[in-house]
Amino acid sequence: QVQLQESGPGLVKPSQTLSLTCIVSGASITTAYYYWNWIRQSPGKGLEWIGYISHSGSTFYSPSLKNRTSISRDTSKNQFTLQLTSVTPEDTAVYYCAQGLPLSPWGQGTQVLL
Repeated sequence: QVQLQESGPGLVKPSQTLSLTCIVSGASITTAYYYWNWIRQSPGKGLEWIGYISHSGSTFYSPSLKNRTSISRDTSKNQFTLQLTSVTPEDTAVYYCAQGLPLSPWGQGTQVLL
């Protein structure tokens, strides 16, 4: 059974870089055809897909966020990390990591406030 757990600071100052980590258990992030995603939900808004890192390490980002987004991984720790630069109050959201595709399962989410 695959499980994902997000971790990171709950409070970030504007203009700083947000860094969140997703620890994966029950599956290797290098297993073929698995994609490891970040998604967020801002207050009063729908879900917004941020990007993914694939089993091979390739990445793909949402066009609206790609200039500020970087997703990397540490295969020795079986985890992947989101970095979002130059954050603003609009980046306040609950951030989720999820295996895909399809997007399942998800982590429980972590609240980030600016």
